[in-house]
Amino acid sequence: MSNKKNWAKAISQPGTEFPPTKLSVLAGKIPDGLRGTLYRNGAARLERGGVSVGHWFDGDGAILAVHFTDAGPTGVYRYVQTAGYQEETATGKWLYGNYGMTAPGAIWNQWRKPVKHAANTSVLALPDQLLALWEGDNPYALDLETLETKGLNNLGGLAKGQPYSAHPKIDYATGEIFNFGMSPGPNAILHIYKSDFTGKILKKANLTLKGFPVIHDFVLAGQYLVFFAPAVRLNIWSVLFGSSTYSDSLTWQPDQGTKIIVIDRETLSVVSRGVTDPWFQWHFGNGYVDDSGTVIVDFAKYADFQTNEYLRQVATGETQTVAKTTLTRVQINPQTGKVMGIETLLNRTCEFLHIPTKNVGKFSRYSYMSIFREGTDTKGEILNSIASFDHQTATLTEANLRENLYPSEPIYAPDHQNSQQGWVLTVVYDGNSDSSEVWVFNGGTLGGSSPRLDEEPVCKIGLPSVIPHSFHGTWKPRD
Repeated sequence: MSNKKNWAKAISQPGTEFPPTKLSVLAGKIPDGLRGTLYRNGAARLERGGVSVGHWFDGDGAILAVHFTDAGPTGVYRYVQTAGYQEETATGKWLYGNYGMTAPGAIWNQWRKPVKHAANTSVLALPDQLLALWEGDNPYALDLETLETKGLNNLGGLAKGQPYSAHPKIDYATGEIFNFGMSPGPNAILHIYKSDFTGKILKKANLTLKGFPVIHDFVLAGQYLVFFAPAVRLNIWSVLFGSSTYSDSLTWQPDQGTKIIVIDRETLSVVSRGVTDPWFQWHFGNGYVDDSGTVIVDFAKYADFQTNEYLRQVATGETQTVAKTTLTRVQINPQTGKVMGIETLLNRTCEFLHIPTKNVGKFSRYSYMSIFREGTDTKGEILNSIASFDHQTATLTEANLRENLYPSEPIYAPDHQNSQQGWVLTVVYDGNSDSSEVWVFNGGTLGGSSPRLDEEPVCKIGLPSVIPHSFHGTWKPRD
């Protein structure tokens, strides 16, 4: 007997593309100042020819764009036309390995087709193009309006195959974009990049790490870039010999502790390194430097690496593993890399932390996140609500969602007419009606009135097809 919950229906079939389409407002009214585009990226195809992927991270990436214009909302949903996606579409079967899969067929396929560019993790909206981001390669460029795939983009500085991660950080004041990539090997290479507002890479640095830790995200904190290398290590040899997948070759090694690396954002050189207690994190909320010169870092903290097994199970539509987090704050002396303090801000499982773009790298009063509804039996479930945390009052404001509704990561969109006002957007899968909608909440004002996520959305917009649960997105304001 299956114990699958309603969320599983969103991924039971591959996502269905739709061309540029006028969207219907189902309830409420789109705010006059909400003008721009919401982009989201996620694993939309989890099976081919009756064969399922090995891990949620293996699914082919598809982008949703919802354009908010004076003429009303329009939407478009398209798969990223990577070379591997096109090849597999032509044959109707999987041909490549990936994070949780080895390449099917003859043993030599493990070397000929070890990993396919899935282009499924996040997006970066540049002035003239949209980048589909993934951990292991150059990004793919797409048309901002139509989502037509243009091809790989080396941003004027990436070598062929050089990784450009899914979590770039943009300094709103300077327009500078910071990012990194991890090249595998017995000792991994951490590549660090600084770009201008167009995405063109201006400066690069390389840092050799001991072993191969899993680093998925980092923070910009004032004049620093801060990396946490958790106590997870990759057995690179089993991957290189094709005997195991990346996912199965990762082991939790708590004796390694969490390594902290502080980088100067101007020179991209190491300021300090430290080590502290073992934990795991996928995502950070924000970082900044307080008045005493201490670096403050907020993140979703896991006690161990059980999250990887949970995320593998998501692709099957049925989860047994429970992976809990806490919203945690760490205080670091940037000159020594030493942790000065650690505190739990919120003892609730949360993920996909987000802050307004204006506040990246400096104090932000509000953090937004995905969370479980209070009272949810989390076994077998995925995150089913969104919330905002007020760092000034240490209070949480949660959305009041009905049963079987599953919102994506909340994205803050500044109002086009009033830069202090904002809106919070999320794509909601309704497991009751097997449909997807875009919901817009009142996001309050920056540093002022609190977000009103506990009130009804100001509007709901219908989408032509189900959008499978996605990973990350962004908001591009109207020019």
